[in-house]
Amino acid sequence: MHIETERKFLVKGDAYKEKAVASHSMVQAYVAHENGRTVRVRISDGKGILTIKGPSLNGISRKEWEKEISLQDARDLMGLCQKGMIDKTRWIVPAGNGLSFEVDEFHGDNEGLVVAEIELAGEDEVFDRPSWLGEEVTGQKRYYNSYLTVYPYSQWKD
Repeated sequence: MHIETERKFLVKGDAYKEKAVASHSMVQAYVAHENGRTVRVRISDGKGILTIKGPSLNGISRKEWEKEISLQDARDLMGLCQKGMIDKTRWIVPAGNGLSFEVDEFHGDNEGLVVAEIELAGEDEVFDRPSWLGEEVTGQKRYYNSYLTVYPYSQWKD
C-alpha cells in the first residue's frame, strides 16, 4: 500500500495552462466517505480507477490503494455512489526536480474553483512555488473532492 504525501494550494489566474504538458477530463464519485476514509470511482481517458484512501496520518499523508478497473465496472460502480459527482479537467504542470503539480479546474457545481496538488516523497521535501500558486489549503476539509460532492463550491457563502 502506498503512502500519499501531498500538499494542496489554491490557484491564481490561469498561467499554469501555458506550462502544462497534458490535461485529462475526469469524472469521479464516492461509494463512501466518512471519518477521513474514502472509496472513490474515477473515469478518465476511457479508463476506470478505484481508489481507497485512509484517514490522514498527520494532515499531509495518508494510506492509498489504487487499481485500474474496466470502464464498464467503473460505470456500474458510479451507480452505487453517494449523491454528488466531481467533473474536472486536470492539468499536469512540471514543478522541477521530477515533480509535477496536478491542477484541477472544476466544472459544474464547483465551477470557478481551481486547486493545485503536488505529491511529495516526504513532508519536508522542498519544491519551487510558481507565481500562480496561491494560498495553501492542505488539510482544509472543504477543499477535499469528497466534501465538494456534498457542499459544492457554488454554494459556499464566504
